[in-house]
Amino acid sequence: MRRLRACLGAAAAVGLAAAGTTALVAGSASGATSALSNRWYAAAPYLMPLDNDPPDPAAIMDATGLKAFQLAFVLAPNGGGCSPTWGGTAAVSSDTAVQSVVNTIRAKGGDVSVSIGGYGGTKLGQVCSDAAATAAAYQQVITKYGLHAIDFDLEEPEYENTAAIKNEIGAAKILQQNNPGLYVSVTTAGTADGTGWFGKQMLLEAKSQGFTPNNFSIMPFDGGFNGAASQTSALTNFNQILQSTFGWDQATAYAHEGFSGMNGRSDTGEYFTQTDFQTVLDYATSHNMDRFTFWSLNRDRQCTPADNGGRTSGTCSSVAQNSWDFAKYSVKFAGVTPPSSTPTPTPTPTPPGTGCKPAWSSTAVYTTGNEVSYNLRNWKAKWWTQNETPVASDWGVWQDEGAC
Repeated sequence: MRRLRACLGAAAAVGLAAAGTTALVAGSASGATSALSNRWYAAAPYLMPLDNDPPDPAAIMDATGLKAFQLAFVLAPNGGGCSPTWGGTAAVSSDTAVQSVVNTIRAKGGDVSVSIGGYGGTKLGQVCSDAAATAAAYQQVITKYGLHAIDFDLEEPEYENTAAIKNEIGAAKILQQNNPGLYVSVTTAGTADGTGWFGKQMLLEAKSQGFTPNNFSIMPFDGGFNGAASQTSALTNFNQILQSTFGWDQATAYAHEGFSGMNGRSDTGEYFTQTDFQTVLDYATSHNMDRFTFWSLNRDRQCTPADNGGRTSGTCSSVAQNSWDFAKYSVKFAGVTPPSSTPTPTPTPTPPGTGCKPAWSSTAVYTTGNEVSYNLRNWKAKWWTQNETPVASDWGVWQDEGAC
């Protein structure tokens, strides 16, 4: 998932009662202080500090009340080797740029988690010799930045590699044991059924190793999703997978379940608005879920007219919004009321005669010339089709007829 990240630069929490602070020992000049509550690490949105026109985290904190950020992504070096880098290019050992971002956030009373993996790039679990070597590489990141939280983002293509996933899960377990109080999340792809075959295999690997993180989170986007209802359905299905895999009851499964969304227009042309985020937030809090996050803060601002041509951007959302609208849902999940703001901008009215056609249905049969609407665009079928999501493609069944 998160295909956008592969082409735009770098490759890319516990229950409601968790409110205590736990300090880790960190031998670095990171300026680490006492940890935030786990709830803040569970609410931390993703931020790319070196790519995709990084926003000023201090400005976001002032505007929203946000305290925690999920910095992305740590990968293996592009040239090979078992040492941590930012995006495959900037060695963690010699980093000063990300350290400056961390210092800025901590100076304002906030903190960071670091995400490892993401979509694309070479992951440390793929190149390190075993779980111990993988853990040693990640320990360098924890020590460098004095981390209290870490996220294992296990998705394509790494999660299709059995040996790599064994190394990553083994490393996560070692880090959890060697860093008491470390908040550990595991993020993987979402599907309508919860998660796919590879995601289920990852859960089985965790079970076989006796590893239980603070949460397993799914990303219900880039898979034929259409708004909040499809996402909450996937979260319900994923809860059942957690129950059957680990033998948990429903409440225990929700206490170890997380949501990682994508704000605005997704890589495959799905749209998730502020209303969708509120609906999923309500679901997450009412079911006592452990995590609510999204990709990404770099995108949490409105596109300029020149940028907003019905495409997905790494630096804006492609929906009408005020800056940092989506970050405020993370703040709410953490249990804090964001500062009041001006109303969300009103989208430009649709010109007469360009209204939306009947909504696309996954169960309906369409033939040549049939027209539908999907994600605020109209589409015309080129030939017979059923259950093929409308996506712009020269060779696909659907012809894009423009916004509606």
